Amino acid sequence: MKNATKLLLGAALGLASAASAQKAAPISLGVAVAQTSNVSLFGQEQVAGAKLAEQLINAAGGVNGTPIKLVYQDAGGDENGAINAFQNLINKNRVLGIVGPTLSQQAFAADPIAERAKVPVLGISNTAKGVPQIGTYVARVSAPIAVIAPAAVKQALKLNPKIKKVAVMYAQNDAFSVSETETFQSTLKAQGLNIVTVQKSLTTDTDFTTQVTAVINSGADLVVVSALAADGGNIVKQLRQFGYKGLIVGGNGFNTANVFPVCQKDCDGVLVAQAYSPTQKSAVNQKFVSEYRKLYKKDPPQFAAQAYAGIQVFVDALKVIDKKKKLSTWDLAALRTELNKQVLAGQYDTPLGELRFDKDGEVNQKEFFVARIKMKDAKNGSFVFGK
Repeated sequence: MKNATKLLLGAALGLASAASAQKAAPISLGVAVAQTSNVSLFGQEQVAGAKLAEQLINAAGGVNGTPIKLVYQDAGGDENGAINAFQNLINKNRVLGIVGPTLSQQAFAADPIAERAKVPVLGISNTAKGVPQIGTYVARVSAPIAVIAPAAVKQALKLNPKIKKVAVMYAQNDAFSVSETETFQSTLKAQGLNIVTVQKSLTTDTDFTTQVTAVINSGADLVVVSALAADGGNIVKQLRQFGYKGLIVGGNGFNTANVFPVCQKDCDGVLVAQAYSPTQKSAVNQKFVSEYRKLYKKDPPQFAAQAYAGIQVFVDALKVIDKKKKLSTWDLAALRTELNKQVLAGQYDTPLGELRFDKDGEVNQKEFFVARIKMKDAKNGSFVFGK
């Protein structure tokens, strides 16, 4: 009888342990960003923001007591890298949702894969026109460049009201840069400015002698550059080396401290419109800034804040779902669909400010900023913010 009792007790304890283990199993979310290639200048900051989100969210109890686990796949710098990362996260890692990829060009290639698999995606740096319209499972926390870019041009005009002639430079093989330059050029025309030259390049270029010479010869008072950090930084450096003295407006590709070692002292004074500022006074942002500084010994950049916000949106949506029906009772396909619905239905207090989404998955964000790069020495600098 005693032996039978022990067996029954052991079985009960075994079931309890199994139930406990099942309850404690973490919720997997995918992060598909550029950890290699020249695009890793952005991806490094996105990984930093995502890791901090995982740390702080789990320290605060995860999703109503269940921890989250971020699963990383390197999306590299091209479409194939993003496609492979998405396929692994969806089919091998079986994540609930994905944040990424880093580039809009990659989003147009990889997001349709998630759409067909009915896996929710949150773009955290995809600002090109048309990204949310890829499908019903695609949304973004990164505000479209059409909203952000005009602010930098207007700030340039405040600093120098005499600007009349503008040179435009952009990377023609990058969907984000192409979309961004269209917005910049429309804004310049709306402001009554004369676009005196438009110079194209590639993201892989390092020598911009031909383009820069054309800009100098055009007599431009302002240069607007749409490029990634590596090529954009080199464009700025060569503009200054060739003697250009006027204002430079950089697009979203300049929203990273990783551009500083590229253009070095020549980065000084470049204007960049941003969707994030560490000076924003909300309690959520100040907590994020404080913890980021502790961990990384510097202020958080926009790409880190957007990655953090993407993870937070997924987690906040999952908390709502879990309160209605425990996540452990859902099958994976149904939970992915429910998560997508809840993401679009919710309102979120993030380091970027208050976010919500329209029916297409486009983010609605209230505040934007313009920063001017201030270099401390040849390789170190900061973004000086103003609304």
